[in-house]
Amino acid sequence: MIATYAPMFIMIAVASALAGLFFLGASFLGGKLEKTREKMLPFECGSESSGGRHLKLSVKFYLTAILFVVFDIESVFLYPWAVQFKSLGWIGLASMFGFLAVVIVALVYVVKKGALEWES
Repeated sequence: MIATYAPMFIMIAVASALAGLFFLGASFLGGKLEKTREKMLPFECGSESSGGRHLKLSVKFYLTAILFVVFDIESVFLYPWAVQFKSLGWIGLASMFGFLAVVIVALVYVVKKGALEWES
């Protein structure tokens, strides 16, 4: 039983040790920079930001991002199904059609609600 999970535990231990090593290396070897007015100014994409700092982004921005992630993750489920297509048989085909029907209904609902329209 332990032999089955040993590679996973070894991978987690190596990843944790490497992350800790990087963190400690950055803490001890990295230089401590003094905080100057110039360094504390916010900037965006290498250029000075314009406008207020405390302006809230539109909810549509976050909604579009969340919908992208949801539909992207749902599309990832198609790859394992395609790999095992022959061995799943008719039950696998029917279950995937059911899954795709739910995804399509959700997409139609989102489009009808206007959630994908950036400007209204």
